[in-house]
Amino acid sequence: MARAQSKVGLGYALVVGGACFFIVNAGVSRVVMRAGIDPALLTTLRTTGAAVLFVAFALVADRSALRVPRGRELAMLLLLGIVGVAGVQWTYNIAIDRIPVGMALLLEYLAPVLVVLWARFVQKQDVRRTMWLAIALTLVGLALVAQIAQGLAFDGVGMLAGLGAAVCFAVYFLVGEQGVREADPVRVMVWAFTFAALAMNVVAPVWTTPDLSAPANLLGALGAYEVPLWLALAWVVVLGTLTPFFMELSALQHLPATVVTMVATLEPVGAAALGWAWFGESLDAVQMLGGLLVVSGIALAQLSRSASPSVVPEVAG
Repeated sequence: MARAQSKVGLGYALVVGGACFFIVNAGVSRVVMRAGIDPALLTTLRTTGAAVLFVAFALVADRSALRVPRGRELAMLLLLGIVGVAGVQWTYNIAIDRIPVGMALLLEYLAPVLVVLWARFVQKQDVRRTMWLAIALTLVGLALVAQIAQGLAFDGVGMLAGLGAAVCFAVYFLVGEQGVREADPVRVMVWAFTFAALAMNVVAPVWTTPDLSAPANLLGALGAYEVPLWLALAWVVVLGTLTPFFMELSALQHLPATVVTMVATLEPVGAAALGWAWFGESLDAVQMLGGLLVVSGIALAQLSRSASPSVVPEVAG
């Protein structure tokens, strides 16, 4: 019993740690973009760097993961990589560059609500009645955060990008659940990131990257400090992508996927705290209430389905 509890505790520690790395990555990504890397190019560099490292890991640990996918698996991995990985990160990068990071994460994490709606109305799955309460909470919460009654409080393009990230993230969940449930997670991520990198290099090729030795100001409360741009970018790839991925992948060995995804909803709350501490972004009391309603709705949406939302780890933060 004690050993089982220890494994559960380790699982929670891993997923919380992964969420923390994803949260910090939001701030570091903003630093990179403000230093001259546009959202599309940042997405290219992040996916390309991650793909190279995933392939290197597979060469050492599991070469079978490098077997070229075919047929239905190929179609699913293309969709997962281009929409569920590249699409999420591109739209998310646009959002955090234009609106508070906490708001960007709130919008992205509407994905579980969209998944529940898809399951109910497209797949005709039975869902619990709490789905409607979850939807109501998220809609009311978003209206309060965005101050709909007074006109949008945030940049419209940034808000649309955040909603786009939610749609892409929902695709990630759905493809992960329906298309690659039985696949090796390492194989899934090797090919998903490879296809994402190939797609983004068409949009913003890596050879258009500016001088990475240039300084990058850390902005906000850390504005007195600078680091080389390459160092901030290395954080995004290694500590903002690979490290949290492996932590959440490992957490899935100790906790159900539904629990891992639920705990990962700490990200919007943590991102709001990061935005306040690092960039001086703050919400008034009504907006804070709205944020809590959104997070509550997201959590409730996770519990509204009888099936697990996904068995692939989170990669979008």
